[in-house]
Amino acid sequence: MLTDLLQSADGGVFLIIQDSASCCGRDLLKSFISYALHRDEAVHVLGFEVSEEEMRDGLKGSQIQRLRFHNAHTDPLGWNDENTFTVQQFSLEALTHLVEQTSHPKPAALVIDSLSWILRHHSPSVVCRTLDQLRKGGTVRAVIGLLHADMHQRGTVGSVCHLATSVVTVAPGMKGDEAVAKMTKRSKSGKVVQDVSSDSLCIILFFCAVKKVYFLYPQEEIFSIRDDLTVMTQSRPSPPGLRPTEPAEQEMDPTAKLTFNLRLSDAEREAKEKLSLPFVFSKEKKTALLHSVPGSGKILYEPDANDDFDDEDPDDDLDV
Repeated sequence: MLTDLLQSADGGVFLIIQDSASCCGRDLLKSFISYALHRDEAVHVLGFEVSEEEMRDGLKGSQIQRLRFHNAHTDPLGWNDENTFTVQQFSLEALTHLVEQTSHPKPAALVIDSLSWILRHHSPSVVCRTLDQLRKGGTVRAVIGLLHADMHQRGTVGSVCHLATSVVTVAPGMKGDEAVAKMTKRSKSGKVVQDVSSDSLCIILFFCAVKKVYFLYPQEEIFSIRDDLTVMTQSRPSPPGLRPTEPAEQEMDPTAKLTFNLRLSDAEREAKEKLSLPFVFSKEKKTALLHSVPGSGKILYEPDANDDFDDEDPDDDLDV
């Protein structure tokens, strides 16, 4: 899945690389930049955390000329009036004007390094609204942002990631040059494909938009980044004894260790169906009770003239 995200040229993409202090995602961010440049796309980088020299490190070839770095690193708040971009300029109008200054036949890709810097100076609602308008506006083909998840509250991270079409969460791997990618991708049909890691097991969950259906496929995707910023991926096989094609067999039977039996045999079920309940009258019994037969007794009542006759049924309030 990571390779598909790197090579995708679809429009309307909002991708978040979510990292933490234990595993930095900037190298993967630079790989996305490199892949976009190799597709002859113009790339605009809002650099808040590293300098232009560090961002360009590893990017080689003539395609690097299509990389436009907007320096927000040395003076991100604009106190010295030295930068081409400040955090206060994060708005739809300013970003649209920034991207449209470059004349290029293909829609550009906007890279934000990082969204955490912007979230420190803007409310999550403002950031989410701007990102959503930018993704749907058509000015850029894709918005790719780096987000330090351990710097924000869970609700803030969830709100921003909810807007994303894809979220790649990086975690440390077993080796020093490897990392684990846990991905969530939202397709155009509304289906969400998510990789969830639990220790050494990564499970892909498919959520249907109308009816919730879960398919469990144990899989773990490990990646490494070369010096030329190309990404090499590999999948670890499923743990032994776990067969992903038969998830129903993995469910535990809650009645397995009971001392009594909750299930009926075929003979017991047949006998239960034939049993007549005590207060359920059969058709024959109802007929015998409602219709008199020859030889049965009758009650004859002749009302007296002085009887107080009431037209209302005294048992009308009873359910009989």
